[in-house]
Amino acid sequence: MQETVERMQAEPRSAPAQRATDMDLPTLSIVAPVYNEGPTVMVFYQRVAAVLEQLGESYEILLVNDGSRDNSQQIIRELHALDPRVKGLSFSKNFGHQLAITAGADFARGRAVVVIDSDLQDPPEVIAEMVVKWREGYDLVYAVRRARAGETWFKKTTAKFFYRLIRSVTNVDIPVDTGDFRLMDRKVVDALNQIREQHRFMRGLSVWVGFKQTGVYYERQERHAGTSNYPLNKMIRLALTGITSFSYLPLQLATYFGFMVSGLNLIFIVTAIILRLSRSQALIGQATTLVSVLFLGGIQLICLGLIGEYLGRIYDEVKHRPLYILSEKLGVDEPVPSARMHER
Repeated sequence: MQETVERMQAEPRSAPAQRATDMDLPTLSIVAPVYNEGPTVMVFYQRVAAVLEQLGESYEILLVNDGSRDNSQQIIRELHALDPRVKGLSFSKNFGHQLAITAGADFARGRAVVVIDSDLQDPPEVIAEMVVKWREGYDLVYAVRRARAGETWFKKTTAKFFYRLIRSVTNVDIPVDTGDFRLMDRKVVDALNQIREQHRFMRGLSVWVGFKQTGVYYERQERHAGTSNYPLNKMIRLALTGITSFSYLPLQLATYFGFMVSGLNLIFIVTAIILRLSRSQALIGQATTLVSVLFLGGIQLICLGLIGEYLGRIYDEVKHRPLYILSEKLGVDEPVPSARMHER
């Protein structure tokens, strides 16, 4: 860590040029979704602030309360009163992790924005390595998980399968073993803020917008307290969002199934004719017909389900509902114009 900080202090600053009106804006914005992280928020702030103080750059820490049911919002208020650089957004209900990241990006003012979970599984000390890469000219620096401490075999296996499935079926080159922990240059954030689709897969969108990208490796740690807020059902929904956002393969499967069933049916017809001419009793009875009908019905239901998944997402888009609703803001300015939203 100390070597990284010394390297940064020795290097000339080659960050993107600032406009005169932006000279009072922070260099770094830390965006951290918070959901029932009451026991962790204070420790998270202390570790992040220690890293940023060592970097010697101006910063803000934006904590996004995603409808927590514990005392997380009260702790965010206390931190804001203690340190004005801590900003807060509070949702009117739980809108989800990806929309919490979206809200943070909407309101973040820094020349670079770091997205990091507040449960301390992603070590804040890695931020220093990300900033080094940013200073070298990279616009997106994502953190690649080299190891995952404190997680079950099932969690590690399903996560490994999830990342490789997303990479193989989507039309964007999403790095494997990467989560939402990443640093984004201001131009990447501005590009993301123009994308207002309802079902959001932020790690895919941040790669899709392009720009110069690289990764840093780290070892994921155990949660500081509490249990995971991303159980299997949420992981499945996130996988569906990633696949349907960046791939038409599920829809194409309906065509593939159609050709497969037609081919099997043609083989069956030829076989039935041959057996009938040879006076075989193999296909007499209702069992064969029943199996064939059930098989074809299953394929049809699968295809209808895939079409319905896409149709439902189209329905959500055309309603033009706000991505999130805010119940409280602490120390933040208005979002950038491209970040359209509705707040109470």
